[in-house]
Amino acid sequence: MLKARFATALVLLGIFLSALFVLQTKNFAILIAAVVAIGSFEWAGLAKASDRVRLIFCALCTGTFVWAIWGVGAIDPAQPGMAALYGLSAIFWLFAVPAWLALGVRFRSLGPALLVGVLVVIPAGLSVVSLHSIHPGLLLMLLALIWIADTAAYFTGRAFGHHKLAPSISPGKTWEGVAGAVVATQIYATACALFWPEVAARVQEAGWVPFLATAGLLCVVSITGDLFESSVKRQAQIKDSGTFLPGHGGVLDRIDSITSTLPVASLIYYFIVRSA
Repeated sequence: MLKARFATALVLLGIFLSALFVLQTKNFAILIAAVVAIGSFEWAGLAKASDRVRLIFCALCTGTFVWAIWGVGAIDPAQPGMAALYGLSAIFWLFAVPAWLALGVRFRSLGPALLVGVLVVIPAGLSVVSLHSIHPGLLLMLLALIWIADTAAYFTGRAFGHHKLAPSISPGKTWEGVAGAVVATQIYATACALFWPEVAARVQEAGWVPFLATAGLLCVVSITGDLFESSVKRQAQIKDSGTFLPGHGGVLDRIDSITSTLPVASLIYYFIVRSA
């Protein structure tokens, strides 16, 4: 299992980094369309949809994504329409999901579950493409923040964790892990500002406090996304969202934090551009 996990991670990382820096944005979006297709198919499975409904839901989500990118050119996150979509997604992740987790809300029927799936998958896919269009390095920087938060939370939680974060949802997560993730991402954000001239220029304009506060917010949102998918899987009584990735489970298992964080990051970028 460990060998399969490591081998899959290496292959995925190689494919992604190659596509990230080699492909033009609209070609890079083809790869993301595949992720949207698989992710939406897995989500419908978590919602206990029939195979036929899963295929229809997958086709609708993928078709919507394709139409948005190649039909209306919904790439630039500074477009008012895209900002509205990311704003809706941010409201969902910043307010609706924490309340959902705190109250232990459960899906009562298939329709609402699939509607939530649309809000989880499509804004995330579009935000990946939008951020790539701005600069591949920006997208990689944000993804690295998410990965660092996840890794730091895991190791800090294992070493120092005593106070459970959400024991009924994910027993392994602790408040100490959250603290470790926040500290690690603050250090990472500081390093980015010190060594990446473009980021340094933005920090100089906005100030260190808003910049580090944004990094902290994105770290917390990434943990929220992780918890939300864990909650949905627990309701569905499924360990993994799928079996597409050997040793890792499904695609949603690997992008749970991305689905929550990148739409929020895209919305923040919109306000930065508007105020510039």
